[in-house]
Amino acid sequence: MSKPQSNNAISPSRSEDFPEWYQQVVRHADMAENSDVRGCMIIKPWGYGIWENIQFLLDRMFKETGHKNAYFPLFIPLSYLQKEADHVQGFAKECAVVTHHRLETNSEGKLVPAGPLTEPLVVRPTSETIIGAAYAKWVQSYRDLPILINQWANVVRWEMRPRVFLRTTEFLWQEGHTAHETSAEAMEETEKMLRVYEIFAKEYLAIPVYTGEKSASERFPGADRTFCIEAMVQDRKAVQAGTSHFLGQNFSKASGIEFLSREGKKEHAWTTSWGVSTRLIGTLIMTHADDDGMVLPPRIAPTHIVIFPITPKPETADKVRENCKALADQLKLQTFAGQPIRVEVDYRDINGGVKSWEWIKKGLPVRVEIGPRDLENGTVFVGRRDKGVKDKTSYPAGEFALKAADLLQEIQDNLYQRALAHRNEHTCKIDSKEEFYKFFTSQNEDKPEIHGGFAHTHWDGSIEVEEQIKNNLKVTIRCIPSDSTEPGTCPFTGNPSKQRVLWAKSY
Repeated sequence: MSKPQSNNAISPSRSEDFPEWYQQVVRHADMAENSDVRGCMIIKPWGYGIWENIQFLLDRMFKETGHKNAYFPLFIPLSYLQKEADHVQGFAKECAVVTHHRLETNSEGKLVPAGPLTEPLVVRPTSETIIGAAYAKWVQSYRDLPILINQWANVVRWEMRPRVFLRTTEFLWQEGHTAHETSAEAMEETEKMLRVYEIFAKEYLAIPVYTGEKSASERFPGADRTFCIEAMVQDRKAVQAGTSHFLGQNFSKASGIEFLSREGKKEHAWTTSWGVSTRLIGTLIMTHADDDGMVLPPRIAPTHIVIFPITPKPETADKVRENCKALADQLKLQTFAGQPIRVEVDYRDINGGVKSWEWIKKGLPVRVEIGPRDLENGTVFVGRRDKGVKDKTSYPAGEFALKAADLLQEIQDNLYQRALAHRNEHTCKIDSKEEFYKFFTSQNEDKPEIHGGFAHTHWDGSIEVEEQIKNNLKVTIRCIPSDSTEPGTCPFTGNPSKQRVLWAKSY
C-alpha cells in the first residue's frame, strides 16, 4: 500500500483518536492482527521478532542473576486454586475451564463434548499454585533453597474488552517463581528483579519508568507486597510495565512448601513471583510511534538497517545490487550493543516509494539508499526513523559502515530522551483537590481530548479515598515511589500524609 494523500501515513492521528491510531499503527507496521478466536491475536513475524528480542535480552539478564528456565503444565487442577482463596478471587472471573476430554458426533452430525473430566482443569492464568505444588515436593531442607526458576509461557485470562498486545485472552509472558529460606532473602529477590525490569525498560526499550510499591488495594492477589514499574505513554496514561511480588509465606502455606531449618524446626518457605508480557510491545508502540507508524528503539528492533538498491537503469542494476550486498556484508561484521548489526537488503521488485514507506511504518531504525549516482560518488543516502521521513543525509560509504553502531546508539538515546521529556512535561506535583480534579477532567465530555498525566499528590492511606477517586475520575494510585519520603497533608481528607504517591489514568 502506498502512502495516503494526507500528510502522514497513519490516519487518524494520535491527537484525533489515540485508540484508533494505536490499532492502525499495529496494522500498518504488520505486527499483529486479531484471530478468528475472540480476544486472541496472531503475532506476525515483525511483531514476534520484537518479542524474540525482548525474550532473548531479558533471559540473559535473568540468567546473569542466577535464575534457570523450566516449564510447568498449562492445565491446573481446580483443587489447586481452591487452596488459595485470595488468589482465586483475583482471577476467578478471568479463568477458562476445561471440563471434557473427548468429542463425539451427535445425532445431528455435530461434534459435542462427551468425556467429563473427574476434576475440571483451569487453563493457566498464572502458575503460583501448580509451581507451589512442585516446590512442595522438591524442598525438604534449608539446603534445597533457594529455588530460582523462570518460565516462558502463554497464559489465558478471559478478557472482556480485548486490544492487541495490551489486553488479549491469550498472551505470552515470563513468570519467575522463587522460594527462599528467609523473609529478607525473598525481599532482596523481589527488589532485585524489579531493578532488572527498570534497567531493561530504560536501556533496551528506551522507556523511562517510575518504580515503587502498589497500594494495598492494588496488590497481586495473595501477595504481602507488590512492586511495579510504571511508564507514561503518549496519551499521558500509565502502563504497568513489570511487576515483582513478595508473596511472603501465603503460597507456601497453601501449597505445603516446608523445610527443616538450620535449627531443626519445620518452617514454611518465603516465595516471590515476577513477570512481564507481550504488553511491553503495546507499551513500546504507545511510547515511541508517531503519525507515520512505528518507531523502534534499535536495541529491540528485529532489523537495524535496511538497504534499498535504486535501479532505474538495467545496465547499472547488477552493479548497484552487488554494492548493496557488499555494504550489508560489511555492516554484519560490526557490532551494536554486543550483537552483530542486523541488516537486510530489500531486493523486491516493487515501487521504491512503496518499499520505503513499508519500512518507515514498521519503525525500522535506519534506511539506506544506493543508486547509480551514489556508486559514482562513493556515497550512501541515509534516513533515520527518529527524524522526519524526508530528512536524509549523505555519507561516504566506508564512513557509514564504521559509524553505523554509533548512529544506532544515538537513535536509541534520542528516543529515550524524547520519552523522558514527554513524561517530565506531563508530570506535576498537585496539592489541592480542586487542582487534582481539574488536571484529570476532560474539557470535552463527548470526545475527550488527551489530558492529564502523572500527579504526585499526598495521600493519607485511606482505601475509601482511593475508591472515590477511581469512581469519580477513573484515576488510580499507580505506585508509591520508592524515593518518596516527603511528609505533607492529604488534599482529599486534610489528614497527615507520609509521602506523595503517583496517580494516573491507566491501561
